[in-house]
Amino acid sequence: MSYAVTQRTQEIGIRMALGAGAGDVLKLILRNGLALTAGGVVIGLAGAFFLTRLLAVLLFGVQPTDALTFATVSVALITAALAACYLPARRATKVDPLVALRYE
Repeated sequence: MSYAVTQRTQEIGIRMALGAGAGDVLKLILRNGLALTAGGVVIGLAGAFFLTRLLAVLLFGVQPTDALTFATVSVALITAALAACYLPARRATKVDPLVALRYE
């Protein structure tokens, strides 16, 4: 996300020059990052659900499709992704529009 925000510095500067507030920029970047995260979590959960049949022999005392485990891992990954998106998004809100427009 940090790289994507760096690549979009000029776009963010133009948005802020046209009147977008810091909250708007923050929401834009968080929405993009969390959309990628949601897609990854859905694909990962589907893959994990189908691959549990291979690992069922190795699990002792836990059901292969334990809902608590799937939920805990999903929440942990979403939280980490939110932190990874929030820090670059916060940095992007501090972009000076004039500096961003001159950025090459």
